[in-house]
Parts: sequence; structure tokens; C-alpha cells
Amino acid sequence: MKPGTLTRVIGALLGATLAVSIASWGAQDGQALSSERTQTLQQESVPHRKLSDEERGDIFMARKSYTNAIKYYSFAMESYPPSPQNKRKLAALWNKTGICYQQEQAYKMARKAYKKSIHLDKTYARPWNNLGTTYYLNRKVKKSIKYYRHAVKLSPLSASFHLNLGTAYFTRKKYKKAFAEYHTAIKIDPGVLEQNSRQGTAVETRQASAKFYFYMAKVFASLGNASEAVRYLERAMEDGFDNRDRILKDPDMKKISKDPAFIALMKNPPVAIKN
Repeated sequence: MKPGTLTRVIGALLGATLAVSIASWGAQDGQALSSERTQTLQQESVPHRKLSDEERGDIFMARKSYTNAIKYYSFAMESYPPSPQNKRKLAALWNKTGICYQQEQAYKMARKAYKKSIHLDKTYARPWNNLGTTYYLNRKVKKSIKYYRHAVKLSPLSASFHLNLGTAYFTRKKYKKAFAEYHTAIKIDPGVLEQNSRQGTAVETRQASAKFYFYMAKVFASLGNASEAVRYLERAMEDGFDNRDRILKDPDMKKISKDPAFIALMKNPPVAIKN
């Protein structure tokens, strides 16, 4: 971990594995595909059932073979004629397509895909969130907040959306608002910082800095989770957070001040890790 990287941004795809059964498939990433859409992929078939184009796209997305994933999502869209009944399905496919472009850092194409998803279903929260991440990763943080807030409005119980909004506020140095969003995110899902979504349909942005870890320690302390608070506080110290007086006087930290692990950490703080 590098100290002082306050504005470092990590764009991470939530969903290293997808909600698709992929047992006993052995083809390699980037395997060349036949131009024939109907050709069976070697070693990529589920017994007794032919894979759909969307499932094939999901497999390639999981393998980070995004060009092939986009191809099969496009094939999948062709099987759904435009109709009110198919709008949500098409919106989901455009959202996945946007994620693929985004993972290749083709943000302009990703935005086009997310906007097509939103046009098909304005109540679908994930493309709103994902559109926000493209602006965040392009350092247009103020603009990203607009989309994150709308995603949260549409899906207020999505921990990752609150986390993204909190990170955008944090980058803008709006620490009180960031704290509130982080608090909400962790209250909804205590494991949101560690767990990956199995849907592969939402993108998350992360901060990595000593101050960020300190604020996360405050959030966990405010929720009474002393073990996680101490863990994040230790990471903050390792990254160079050395304001001992601020830690001891912080009202949230006082809630865990009698915890043995907190006491031990304050008696023997770690040495900051240098570059």
C-alpha cells in the first residue's frame, strides 16, 4: 500500500465469477471463435442443454475476454425483438455490454451502451450507477455524483451504490456526506467492502488512502464493529495516518476505546509502510 495516494482510483468489476454454471470447461481466454454463430464452442457445453448466447457472453465476461462477450451479447439481443415485454431484458444486455467496454477502458462506447440500457428502462438502477463510474474514472467526479445519486434513488438498498456515492463524495473532500454513505452501505451489507457480486452487472469504484481507511474505521466503530474498526485503523496507520490525538478524541473511536484490540493497537501502532 502506498501512502498519500488520496486520489488514486481503482475501477473494479463486481463479479469475478458470474451466476452461471461453468464446471468442467477448459477453453482458454481469447480463444478464437468461428464466424459461424451456431458452432459449438469446444469444451464449453453443459450436458443435455445448449448454451444461450447470453450465457456464452457471461462466460467470456468472466474470463475477461470482453470482445467475445460483446459479440455474444449482440447475438442475444437479436433474439429479442423490440417490444415492451423485452425492454428489461434488452436493457440488461446493453448494461453487460457497457461493462465489457468499460473493462477495456473504452469509456465512450461504455457510456453509449449504458445510455441505451437506460433508454430502454429508466427504472433500471445498474446502468445509472455504471454510467457514474465511467465519469468517476475519467476524473469527472462531480458529474459522477449525479448518476450515483439517481442509482441510489432507484435502488436505495444497494450497498455498492451507496459505497460508490460515498467514494465520489470522499474524493470531493465532502467527508461528512461520504461518511453517511459509507455508514449506510455497511449497515445494509457489512461485507460490501470484501464480497464480490455474483451478478456481474454493477461496477464499483474504490478509494485507497490512509484517510480513506481511517474513515472506514470510523464507520465500523460507529456501528459497534470493533474488530473491523481496528483492522481498518491499522491499515490507515500502515499507510501513514499518525494523528494519534485525532484517533483518541474521535467520538466514533471512543465507542470502541475499551476494546482490547483497540487498546493493544494504540499501545503498539504499526510502522508506516514506505514506498
